[in-house]
Amino acid sequence: MLASIPAVYIAPFDRAWRNRELIRAVVRRELISRFSGSALGPLWAVLAPLFMLLTYTALFSITVPQLSAGQTVTDYASSIFIGLIVFNLFSELAYRAPMLLHEHVNFVKKSIFPSETIAWTATIRAFTYAGVAFAVYIVFRLLTAGSIPLTIALTPFLIAPFFLFMLGVVWFLMALGAFTRDVAHIMASIVPMLMFATPIFYRIDQIGEISRSAAVWLRFNIVGDYIEMLRDLALNGNMPNILAYLGIVAVSYAVFIGGYQFFMRYKSVIVDVI
Repeated sequence: MLASIPAVYIAPFDRAWRNRELIRAVVRRELISRFSGSALGPLWAVLAPLFMLLTYTALFSITVPQLSAGQTVTDYASSIFIGLIVFNLFSELAYRAPMLLHEHVNFVKKSIFPSETIAWTATIRAFTYAGVAFAVYIVFRLLTAGSIPLTIALTPFLIAPFFLFMLGVVWFLMALGAFTRDVAHIMASIVPMLMFATPIFYRIDQIGEISRSAAVWLRFNIVGDYIEMLRDLALNGNMPNILAYLGIVAVSYAVFIGGYQFFMRYKSVIVDVI
């Protein structure tokens, strides 16, 4: 069956599987080194999102935002927290990707080093910490609401295509960042603006009530689509629109394959320019 699949669609997975031990070792090293030297060590991976979630809950308990019918303060705080988990994951990789090859220049200069695996290690690392934050949300939800929706069990089907999407973005930005460091500065300028064009502190349907044309444009932000769908599964207990889901899966896989091909096309040149 695999033989009938064009090589271009399975090449990224094949190379990653061949280098799985290298990827595992590098990811383990990065996870350990992130909090090295701190007194609490890896516990910060839990405390940081926990403090953020508690801060939002306390803040909105005081300010009393305009809530939807049947929505509580913890619902509102949880909705924003879910949005921030996804967007912070995106922004971390968008900021870091252009400089990844420069960070690992000593390895990249070695002809035998599979430089494309750097994207895998960076993405796995970011998703690991996002996963910890999501686990904090689950515990918080159980403690405050007493239960979580059963649809939360379907989140892996949302995380998988988002992981591939981010891999494609990282490969693309890695390659561009090797040719010019301006890409890192461009990301530092664009990502903060994208935060306001992403439904983190609001929902797209709320914008639609004010301006349908604005809501249509917001739909082109695939990160926002992932946030909305994750909220449906993990907070509201709703199933996402199947056509919309299949659409973002198709776009995500196209970005994944396109980013990989772009990187591999210029891989031999990158070694000489960084």
